[in-house]
Amino acid sequence: MNPIVKYFTGERQESFLFLGLGLLGLTFAIAFISVIRTSFFKGIAIPFLLVSALEIIIGLTLIYRSPKDIIRVETYLSEKTEMVQKVEIPRMEKVMQNFVLFRYTEITLIIIGMILMYGARQNSLWNGIGVGLFIQSSIVLILDFFAERRGEIYLEYLKSIIEK
Repeated sequence: MNPIVKYFTGERQESFLFLGLGLLGLTFAIAFISVIRTSFFKGIAIPFLLVSALEIIIGLTLIYRSPKDIIRVETYLSEKTEMVQKVEIPRMEKVMQNFVLFRYTEITLIIIGMILMYGARQNSLWNGIGVGLFIQSSIVLILDFFAERRGEIYLEYLKSIIEK
């Protein structure tokens, strides 16, 4: 498979997963707030609502954008090769830098979640927030791990085109 198509298809597939997890998290958050209604589950609902909203927005954005990105980059390769070096490689280098920032942010949120899970009073709002942060941040960290690996391969491919 063409490396460009492979990268953006993988990005789109993972975006469907992001969207699905966001919708699932949103469903759980609504259930925790409206059905279970304990302080602990309301606490879990807070990070579930916030992170799920981000997952839905990011998922929908990438699902919509990825097919256009394939066309854009393939056009660069066939008609405007210099654009790969001027636009796509710098864009991907910025994406890869962002993954480092995301990773540290997610790890920090996992640690904060663990501190709240074990430091707050059992079954309290703060204990629930800790559990929710831990769960959601861990999921996003795992998904970003695979996205970053896919991005590394794609960036190497782009740089190999320029070297030829």
